[in-house]
Amino acid sequence: MAVLVLVVAVVAAIGFVVFARGHGSDPEQKAAAPARPPQGPAGRPPVTLIGDGSTSNTGEQPNRPRPEKLAPGAIPPQFVVFSWDGAGEDDKKLFSRFRQVAKESNARMTLFLSGVYVLPEAGKARYQPPHKPIGASDIGYLDDAHLRMTLEQLGAAWQEGHEIGTHFNGHFCGPTGGGSWSADDWRSEVDQARAFVKNWKTNTGWADLPALPFDYDKELIGGRAPCLEGQKALLAAEPSLGFRYDASSPGGRQVWPDKVNGVWDLPLQQIPLPGRRFEVLSMDYNVMFNQSRTVKGDPARFGEWEDQAYASYMAGFDRAYTGNRAPLLIGNHFEGWNGGIYMKAVERAMRTACARPETRCVSFHDLVDWLDAQDPAVLAKLRTFDVGAKPDWAALGAPPAPAAPAAPGAPGARPAAVVRDRH
Repeated sequence: MAVLVLVVAVVAAIGFVVFARGHGSDPEQKAAAPARPPQGPAGRPPVTLIGDGSTSNTGEQPNRPRPEKLAPGAIPPQFVVFSWDGAGEDDKKLFSRFRQVAKESNARMTLFLSGVYVLPEAGKARYQPPHKPIGASDIGYLDDAHLRMTLEQLGAAWQEGHEIGTHFNGHFCGPTGGGSWSADDWRSEVDQARAFVKNWKTNTGWADLPALPFDYDKELIGGRAPCLEGQKALLAAEPSLGFRYDASSPGGRQVWPDKVNGVWDLPLQQIPLPGRRFEVLSMDYNVMFNQSRTVKGDPARFGEWEDQAYASYMAGFDRAYTGNRAPLLIGNHFEGWNGGIYMKAVERAMRTACARPETRCVSFHDLVDWLDAQDPAVLAKLRTFDVGAKPDWAALGAPPAPAAPAAPGAPGARPAAVVRDRH
């Protein structure tokens, strides 16, 4: 079977801002918490403002599943994580649209917030990116109206059970971008991303918006690096940052994850692209590039490409669901590439997959909570199940056997057609 591997060293910058957000769900949910009065109702802790009042402690996050230990011989749930890089709201209102889709699909998501999306451009001198001019950002800054909209969406999303992770700040790629950064550079980038969220009231001067309903020092436990670059140094920095997972690797297969340097490594995955003889990474940008090579392709093919993108997500889902039950990890952007067909495709996939029995559409936070609740021997056994394997679930409690390498041509053994996201 032929193999096509695409390596893109440089992709021309595109003159618009990309937004991101994440997703997840579970059958067991708690009642939603109230908005945010100065003193909570009886039985709930009072709201405690943090710092300048940009963030707050409102108690336990509502609408989150509680992890349960897998019973011996039980089949694991099929986890699906929908995540979004950038996490901002603009006039397309895709952030709010997918909050509604997630609500209707019983799903939770992960939103990887770019820190500069809550920093006004007038205050960009507060951002000191590693090895770049002060205030530089390859994704620019939101105007004030969109910054306000983004803050409102972030607070509402957290109340609905979605996770607010990080996509770091200026989205620098290529030779002088994140791939060249040291662990200390990544620590600086994360510290600044946290500070922009924790001090948006000081930085904007706005007093008419409520505090975000979470403590970002506690909420932030993972992220995805821009362009999927620099993970080695980032993994070295993450334990000291309090991170529990990293979603920056571009080379994953549909197998159960493991930890690297004490941090869960949760990569984008190779999934089938129906009609093609190679696999693609489980991200809208990669599917798009392998279809049209551009965000403005032939409109006559939009319907065909949308169906192919949806079929790709579902092929990845079905291969895991009927096989080793490895979590399916899907990355997206709040963008209108090729007429918005990838938004339509991921919405179709969310509505279809999350309705399947034994399926939980969860955030990365939910997923790592579940992984950490499991018996390490059971997780080790799960990791021996290769892509496309049909396990004997009754033997799941048995001691793990060494994993055999995938045979040439075996399901999941073909390299993906890799295009590193440039947005």
